[in-house]
Amino acid sequence: MAARPAPARTTTWDAVEPAPLVLVLGPEDLLAERAVDRLVDQARAVDPELEVTRLEASAYQAGRLRVVASPSLFGEARVVVVEDLHAGTDEAMADLVEYLADPAPDVALVVRHSGVVRGRKALDAVRAAGAVVVACDAVKRDADKTAFVQDELRRAHRRAEPAAVRALVEACGSDLRELAAACSQVVADTTGAITAEVVGRYHGGRVEATGFRVADAAAAGNAGEAVALLRHALATGSDPVPLVAALAAKLRILAKVGAARGQGLDPVRDMGLASWQVDRARRELRGWTPESLASAIAAVAQADAEVKGAGRDPVFAVERAVLRVAEAAGRA
Repeated sequence: MAARPAPARTTTWDAVEPAPLVLVLGPEDLLAERAVDRLVDQARAVDPELEVTRLEASAYQAGRLRVVASPSLFGEARVVVVEDLHAGTDEAMADLVEYLADPAPDVALVVRHSGVVRGRKALDAVRAAGAVVVACDAVKRDADKTAFVQDELRRAHRRAEPAAVRALVEACGSDLRELAAACSQVVADTTGAITAEVVGRYHGGRVEATGFRVADAAAAGNAGEAVALLRHALATGSDPVPLVAALAAKLRILAKVGAARGQGLDPVRDMGLASWQVDRARRELRGWTPESLASAIAAVAQADAEVKGAGRDPVFAVERAVLRVAEAAGRA
């Protein structure tokens, strides 16, 4: 009886080491690109003359993989990267499965796949062939974004205050590539400890950051500060829609933390919140009751509909929502 292949070993983009077969798996393109770049850079560090071939699976032509992986006259080491297998042609899928049954020596094969259903047969074949799997899962939870920023700054040998990490996530956390660029900019342009004030100089004018400051002030019951921030945001070109979205996001966090407290859940582990979000929400919830939170959520839901076309004056709708949230915050 043939021996079963060893279970696939899973690692991360910043820890993967060169191997004969690597599967870069997941939808987060930035992490996948970093994984491939790391593998190529490490291989080139050993052999500067290394030949690297990238095959785009969506435009693949039959037989191409075997051609680029065929033994050369001098037996040089090579890296072949199959990009976006999930979008590959039928020929790409078939040739990959055939190749894995008889892989070429001195060739390191790297396969990228987003994790979607398409290409599952070929994906299973890669796993069964003993690939090292690089997990590139989508970074969506605030806790994961916070961890990403902390790791970026740690690799740059920079220390950041928790408030600075939070400010980066709030300003640029909608897109991981943008978040990484923001970290790089702050690292390159500053020295010493990274503070919230430092981040604010670069990103404080962003709609996302402004919206969260408005929401924080309203949730704390500071109506005057919240309205002042809101009017400044609107005067400098911010749209009411993302401002209402920031209010809604704030209330969702309060609701999640409040529900977790009543159900004995861990908001960080069970709900994907960052620890700083949980700590702040717990402090803010002292000024709220379940009834006042429900009232605020209803007010923001009404504003959301109005700024998206159900009302005549989006600016009035968002300002009224801010005032209602701030009023509700003081009812405990």
